[in-house]
Formats: sequence, C-alpha cells, structure tokens
Amino acid sequence: MSADSPPTLPRSADPLGAELLALALEAGRRAGALLRDGRPDDLAVARTKSSPIDVVTEMDIAAEKLITGFLAEHRPDDGFLGEEGASSPGSSGVRWVIDPLDGTVNYLYGLPTWAVSIAAERDGETLVGVVEAPMRRETYHAVLGGGAYAGERRLTVRAPAPLDQALISTGFAYVQTRRARQAEVARHLVPRVRDIRRGGSAAIDLCDVAAGRLDGYYERGLNPWDLAAGDLIAREAGALTGGRPGERPSGELVVAAPPGVFEPLQELLEESGAWHD
Repeated sequence: MSADSPPTLPRSADPLGAELLALALEAGRRAGALLRDGRPDDLAVARTKSSPIDVVTEMDIAAEKLITGFLAEHRPDDGFLGEEGASSPGSSGVRWVIDPLDGTVNYLYGLPTWAVSIAAERDGETLVGVVEAPMRRETYHAVLGGGAYAGERRLTVRAPAPLDQALISTGFAYVQTRRARQAEVARHLVPRVRDIRRGGSAAIDLCDVAAGRLDGYYERGLNPWDLAAGDLIAREAGALTGGRPGERPSGELVVAAPPGVFEPLQELLEESGAWHD
C-alpha cells in the first residue's frame, strides 16, 4: 500500500473510533508528505532537548503545527500532547498524542527509518493509533479491539521463538550516562538472543513487532508520544506489551513481544536492570 494511497478503513463498532482513525490517517498522510517532499537540502537543527545530540529540526516543528492545526479544525474541543510543545487539556475527553517526527536523527542524516506517530486517547485509554512511514510507503494503524493493519493488510506477530533465536530491537537515549548503562544491558542480552537491532524509531520498532519483522523490542526512556500509537498497533497485532513485571509500558521501560517471547525477554531485562540507569 503506497503512503500516497489512503487505506480502506476497517469496520469499527465505535463511531468515534472510526472518526478519529480517519482524521489521524489524513493528518499522518499530510505530515508525512510534508516531511518527505519538503526536506531542505540544508536541513538545520532548530534546538536541542535532553543533550546536544538530542535534536529538533525545523521540520519537526512544521509537521507538528500541520497536524495540530488539521485536527483542531475538525475537533476543536480535543486536547493535545505533542513532542514539540503542543499541550492543551481540551474538554471532549479525547486527547491526541503526537510525535510529528519519530527518528529525527535518522531524518537529519537522510536515513529512511523515521515516521509520524499519532494516537488518540479517550478518557486516558488509547483508542486509535497511526504510524505513517513515508520512506517505507507504509501506513500502520489500529483501533482498539479492531486489529492492526498496514494499509489493508492485517498484521500478526511472529510465532514465538526460543529467546536464543529471537531478533530483538532496542534504542538508546541521548544522555551519555543513560547510554552507558543501556550499552551494559545490551551487552548482557547479546549472547542470549539471536541478535540485536537498533533502528532509531520507537514507533517503527513497535510496528515491526506487529508486522512480524522483529521477535521483540525493548527500550528505556521513552515518552508518551514515542510509544502511544505503536503500543496499540503492537497489542492489536497480538503482542504483549508492558514495563517491569506487572507494570504498564512507561518511561522506565517498554517491552513488546509475542506471548512466549515477552515473558523470558521481560525476565531477562529485569535481571539486567534495564529499568534503571
């Protein structure tokens, strides 16, 4: 399914879910096209966040303005939580959680692994998730209880493999002290899994778990906008997601994998202390 061709929407018993999905798909398509086609040759860093290597470009900011403007036009009473500063409570019970450019460093360097991530929460529960990956020409999407899709293709996680045959992805923070600890965790994992990948976009990693391209994914230090859409897509494709044992995904730790891989991976991450610096 081309990123330029909107997917056929899955049937939803929830009219609100269908409405929010349609809006998220269109907002993601527009932002993805802006980022893909409007990237300047002299793309510059607009500012930094957690460290000098954690960057924001002018295109992150432009994409968030496009998304929030489009959504506010159609649903003016909704709230927003966006990576680049969009924050308002709203009054409708719906809040949009937006990462306008997940994988900014990849985008800055001209690497293709980046995405637009848009989720809609209703009363604190994620109802809709869309991850637009223009350079892959794929649009991942899910409505709570309605399954996960890439375009019109239903997504299903891989059949569980023994952990020592599992391909696992992760990410690293941009704060040096945390990176050093994350490297130690990865060193502990490498002999115990098939291999480790580092793609650079949490949203795409979660969708790759959903699509069966990865056996699992974990990361410490994510924000709500990094994981809201991808977490729902992974769960709707049959993955388990969580943090430390018995806890939900959070900035402390995010783990996603099919049943049978999730449990030993989570146990190994707990043993490795992946949840702390």
